Amino acid sequence: MGKRINKAREMMPQAVVSLKEGIEALKQEGFKPKFNESLEVMFKLGVDPKQSNQMIRGSVAMPHGLGKTKRIAVFAQPERHKEALSAGADLVGAEDLITAIQGGKDDFDICIATPDMMSKLAAIGKILGTKGKMPNPKLGTVSNDLKIAIETAKKGTVEFRVEKGALIHAAVGKINFATEALEENIKALYEALVAAKPTGAKGIYMQKLTLSTSQGPSVTVDLASFSA
Repeated sequence: MGKRINKAREMMPQAVVSLKEGIEALKQEGFKPKFNESLEVMFKLGVDPKQSNQMIRGSVAMPHGLGKTKRIAVFAQPERHKEALSAGADLVGAEDLITAIQGGKDDFDICIATPDMMSKLAAIGKILGTKGKMPNPKLGTVSNDLKIAIETAKKGTVEFRVEKGALIHAAVGKINFATEALEENIKALYEALVAAKPTGAKGIYMQKLTLSTSQGPSVTVDLASFSA
């Protein structure tokens, strides 16, 4: 591992590069693990996460997906179960699904619920919350439009939340995606973050962007290349 990553670091551009150049640098053969790594982004924002009016949280659908299959559980009234299954849900239920989760069922990645089911989910709120699976209207997982919500979740959605140090970290696809596809995914996240800029933010909002692979080196991207 040490020799490979050191070699990869030597191949990385030391200067700030365009988004396309950064992606292509990470796609080089110099560092090639045994699995298809994710391409990860780290945005440094000009906000203070300690201030409640500067918290940033949301989700954005990736135009080209994330390269992995998500199992979707849907909470809805019985008359909407067929609709949810037709839209691509893997699990559908109401009180029965709640009981199953209380019993330890956990073979799903994302939960979607119709608004009228949210009060009933209080019984498993702690279970879903600790695993990051609680439906949330801000993330598009509480919706009456089950078809759109399920299709978006299946395609690949990046959930983002500002972390300590005013950082946004996310995986935006697999490194074997076409360069253009990765560019479009990153730009979709960038635009979502720009749209989520809090009114309390002062000074330069978008401060820095670095790209890296799961076990690889990083490269710094010129944010001006987003508007080029």
